[in-house]
Amino acid sequence: MADDFLPTMEALLDRVDPPEHVVIETSGLALPKPLLKAFGWPTVRSRMTVDGVITVLDAPAVASGRFADDPEAVAKQREADPSLDHDNPLAEVFEDQLNAADLIVLNKTDLLDAAQLDAVEAEIKTLCPRPVRIIRAQDGKVDPAVLLGLGAEAEADLQSRPSHHDAEDGEHEHDDFESFVVTVPEQLSVERFLTLLQDVAARYYVLRMKGFASVQGKPMRLAVQGVGTRFRHEFDRPLTPQEARTGRIVVIGQKGLDQAAITAALAADPSATSAG
Repeated sequence: MADDFLPTMEALLDRVDPPEHVVIETSGLALPKPLLKAFGWPTVRSRMTVDGVITVLDAPAVASGRFADDPEAVAKQREADPSLDHDNPLAEVFEDQLNAADLIVLNKTDLLDAAQLDAVEAEIKTLCPRPVRIIRAQDGKVDPAVLLGLGAEAEADLQSRPSHHDAEDGEHEHDDFESFVVTVPEQLSVERFLTLLQDVAARYYVLRMKGFASVQGKPMRLAVQGVGTRFRHEFDRPLTPQEARTGRIVVIGQKGLDQAAITAALAADPSATSAG
C-alpha cells in the first residue's frame, strides 16, 4: 500500500486533469478491506472517496460449493490432528469479498439454469452481513453506468464490512496462496491441450490457470483461462514470424502446490506423450 498504491493515487490526483473515476481491479484472491483502509491516508482521504466495492462472483463455482468447506476433508484433518485450528483460506477470501461488497455481479450465469441461479443468490444473501444488490451477467458484460455512482463512501463504513483478518490490521501477505509460471511447448491440438489442463487442475487442486500457447498448424495464439477444471479458450491474435512457438501458463492455488509435478506435466513434449 505505502510503496505502490498510495503514490499511484497521489500521482493521479496531482495531474492537471485528474480523473473523475478510478477503477481499481484487484486480484481474485485479494482482501478488500486493507484497500478500503488505505483511503484513510491523510494525502488521499480529503480528495477521494470509495464510490463502491463491486464483487464479481463465478456463479458455477459458488453453485458447486468451491468456496465452502468440505465437511469430510475437515473431519479427516481433525481426526489426524485434533489440535488443528482449521481454517479455509479460499472460503475466508470469498466471505471477505462478499462482506465488503456494495454491488455483487453474478457472472457466467449462462452456465446455470434458473433454479441453480436462484439457489446461488439465496446462499449469497445469507452470507452477506447487510442487504446488497445482485445483478446477473454473462462474460462480465455490465453497463458501466450501473457500476459507477453508487455513492457508498465505503471507506467511512468499515464497521459494517467485517473481515476474517481484522485482527491482523490489514497486514495480510497472501501467504495462504501461491502462483508460478510454466513455459509450455507448442501443442498438437486445442482439444489435447485443454484435456491436459483439466487433468492437471483436477489432480493437483489448482484454483486458477490462465495464459497462452501456440498450436501446431495454427497461425494465431491460443488464449486459455480456467477456474478449477472449467476452461474457456479463444484464438486472440496472430502470431508473428519472429515469435517463439512456446507459451506461458500462470498456475494459482493454495500454498503447497506440487510445483515440480505440475511443471513437468505442462511442460512435457506433447509429441512424446501422444506416442504412448
